[in-house]
Amino acid sequence: MGRPLIHQRRGKGSPSFKAPSHRFKTRAKYIHTKDQTITGVVTDLIDDPSKSTIVMKIKWEDGKTTEYLAPEGIGIGDEVRQGPDAGIAIGNVLPLEAIPEGIPIFNIEGVPGNGGSLVRSSGATSYIVSKDSKFALVKLPSGKTKAIKLNALATIGVASGGGRLEKPLVKAGNAHYKYKARNHWWPRVRGVAMNAVDHPFGGKEHHPGKATTTKRTAPPGRKVGHIAARRTGRRKR
Repeated sequence: MGRPLIHQRRGKGSPSFKAPSHRFKTRAKYIHTKDQTITGVVTDLIDDPSKSTIVMKIKWEDGKTTEYLAPEGIGIGDEVRQGPDAGIAIGNVLPLEAIPEGIPIFNIEGVPGNGGSLVRSSGATSYIVSKDSKFALVKLPSGKTKAIKLNALATIGVASGGGRLEKPLVKAGNAHYKYKARNHWWPRVRGVAMNAVDHPFGGKEHHPGKATTTKRTAPPGRKVGHIAARRTGRRKR
């Protein structure tokens, strides 16, 4: 009986593989005001280790405070508005039906009411391509287009922190901490490079000692490689 596979140990939920959520500072999700338009002032900018984008703390006119992802160009003391009549300005939050085509937007609700789930990484932005009676067609940073309901919220502007990846790492130590951040699964070791006790493919000279295809009903300790594959390798001409 060998050791549990790395993905078995990760899925178990032990502290070794959990994200360090006790260090996270904000959630940065939209509040919902139905059809009202509210005004607030940016009181602080927060560098949250759980996000690549800077977070702005907003104090609304009713005295409540929330945190939203900050756009490029926003500053402490700036006014932001949220609602269908908020107007097109950097940092304002509007439903997609109130945003014209071609305006840069980010932090989009994939499903209305979820607080924002799309285009949240630093420097990211997207655009509305077209609309119909129910949906807006949004072009995402990946180049794909997605149909999103018109009552979903989005922030005007470009997500702050753009150019984060342009700074050179310079030395290997910086690369180590970059890839180890937020409990990324790193380094990823090939199964054939492991010992036989650690992986079904281990214990050979850098090539699998057995077939890489696995049946779908295989037990968790054996379910590695090409699972229920119809074919492997290059397709014959």
